Amino acid sequence: MDWPIAEVARMSGVTARTLRHYDEIGLLPPARIAPSGHRHYGERELLRLQQVLVLRALGLGLPEIGRVLTEQVDEVEALRGHHRRLLDERDRLDALAGTVLRTIGELEQSRKDGTTMTINRPENLFEGIQPAQYEEGLRGFPEHAEAVTRRVAAMSAEDVEAGQRERTARMVRLAELMASGLPADAAAVQAETAAQYRALTELRAASVEEYRAFGRSCVDNEQWRAAYESIAPGLAAYQREAIEAYAASAPS
Repeated sequence: MDWPIAEVARMSGVTARTLRHYDEIGLLPPARIAPSGHRHYGERELLRLQQVLVLRALGLGLPEIGRVLTEQVDEVEALRGHHRRLLDERDRLDALAGTVLRTIGELEQSRKDGTTMTINRPENLFEGIQPAQYEEGLRGFPEHAEAVTRRVAAMSAEDVEAGQRERTARMVRLAELMASGLPADAAAVQAETAAQYRALTELRAASVEEYRAFGRSCVDNEQWRAAYESIAPGLAAYQREAIEAYAASAPS
């Protein structure tokens, strides 16, 4: 039995246009093409589509998904691996949700008491957040990635962890500004954005245009977007807009 592309689109929630794209790049060829030119998919193709969508949900790009599916031999074992990754992601999201909920409670209590929030265990702020996502996104900036590699090689494990936490802390500060309703070009947001740029240039000289490219990657790069969105929905686009505003006002 097979199903026409329109029915597969309805069942999976994937548009027919996306399914045609998957065929064009060799990721998901149909079982057959009818004389009318319509694509039809069998059970094997539906199983492959399920794996594609699972891997997309886990943050993999289409080229990487293609490599994963090409290298796998046994479908059952592959699905077991995907299942484990989904469980790991669920646990990470549960931890992240708990982190955010705990911070909300502490902030609300401090406001109720009229006191400043005291962080007894600052490491709790970062539970569930994966700094490795940031490094993955550097693949599009080879010179910067090389500078990061050299810097990390000369650092202790404690210093590396401290740097990761500071990067995440900057993202959290930006999320707080966004949550307060400030536009991306507000003075406080731009001050934070300028501090980010200074941190970038401390590692290696980077032009404002390069910084603008970093800003676009916050949305365009899957790893970076996932890292920002795990902290607050909409944060990736907010960061991009803040960097665009900074670049537009920076001296040429």
